[in-house]
Amino acid sequence: MSSSPSLPGPSARLSSLTGMRFLAAFLVFLFHLSLLDAYSTPEGEHGPFAAALKNGGWAGVTFFFVLSGFVLTWSARDKDDAPAFWGRRLAKIYPNHVVTFVLALVLYASASATADRAVPNFLLLQAWIPRDDVFFSINNPSWSLSCELLFYLLFPVLHRAVCRIGSRRLWWWAGGTAAAIVLLPLVALLLSAGERFGPNHANSPLYGHSIGQMWFVYIFPPTRVLDFALGILMARIVLTGRWIGLGVLPALGLTAAAYAVSLEAPFLFSLNAVVVVPFALLVAATAARDAQGTGTVLGGRAWVWLGEVSFAFYLVHQTLLSFTQERLGFREADSLAEAAGVAALVAAASLLLAWLLYAGVERPVMRAWSRRARARVRNEEVRALDALLTAPETPVREDGGKAVTADAP
Repeated sequence: MSSSPSLPGPSARLSSLTGMRFLAAFLVFLFHLSLLDAYSTPEGEHGPFAAALKNGGWAGVTFFFVLSGFVLTWSARDKDDAPAFWGRRLAKIYPNHVVTFVLALVLYASASATADRAVPNFLLLQAWIPRDDVFFSINNPSWSLSCELLFYLLFPVLHRAVCRIGSRRLWWWAGGTAAAIVLLPLVALLLSAGERFGPNHANSPLYGHSIGQMWFVYIFPPTRVLDFALGILMARIVLTGRWIGLGVLPALGLTAAAYAVSLEAPFLFSLNAVVVVPFALLVAATAARDAQGTGTVLGGRAWVWLGEVSFAFYLVHQTLLSFTQERLGFREADSLAEAAGVAALVAAASLLLAWLLYAGVERPVMRAWSRRARARVRNEEVRALDALLTAPETPVREDGGKAVTADAP
């Protein structure tokens, strides 16, 4: 993979973005919480809590996809080859996925885990199948990892291609990519509506909308590559000194305004199109501030810790929410205090389980992978040095010319 310029410095730690990751994961948690029976209004109407969060899940995932492209570009290693990169990313996501896959089966999902659902889910291929009982099966949030696998597969090529774009043209490419994302819903409307989300999504904003059209805009990995590519482009814009200097607070204001607009936007546009550009600007603005050494409150130790466990939190929270409703039978809250208390308990349990997953699986696996990778590099360096030291010297004549042998032309 190509190296990145040293301005303002890819070695700068993006602590604020790490902390921001948890906010996105918690937004997804609140969205899924709002779908439980106890937090939904009867007769299919949504109360203020669910109404305010109806696009929170989509927004959180869009943020993750843009952030993924940005951070991978920021941290790209000069001497990293594609197999090493792929191995490192698989070590990051797959062990957590396997553990949470099994946990979901044990706690609540075994009854619906038919082979045509479980096998694609376990292999992280579920997002390629336009059936809601497949891409939302077993551990619902894991569908996004199916997209991430494609991102990782393409990253070496995408990164190399973007690094070849002149710095003056990066904004044009970013604008074109953003425009493609915004126009995707219009393309989706050309598709047949087909089957629609049914009663099993009665508490969800998905209810009554086309499964195929929603899948194309929001789930289908090749279309979500655009979000990832936008993140790559924004990272290159900051790294090459082409950032426009937009501050974090104005970018945050644009993001909040865009989310408010998304609540009133047509369904397919509300999934991604309205918020993706503000998110890209927010990620870049936050990274630029971190690179300058000023940082934000989200770069504090507590927020960074939350950000580090956010991936595990994202993967475990839905399982605990579903267990609370389907196995513990919590379907109705007698008071606002009870509803808030149960939500806080599930959030705390999710955070505890996320920490256990991070400390017991994710971090040990990544450290083991890093030790193995360093050992491999050292072995390659030793072999190269041995080959250099043991190489036969070329005979040299006293006049400085190469000795003539029988094999010489």
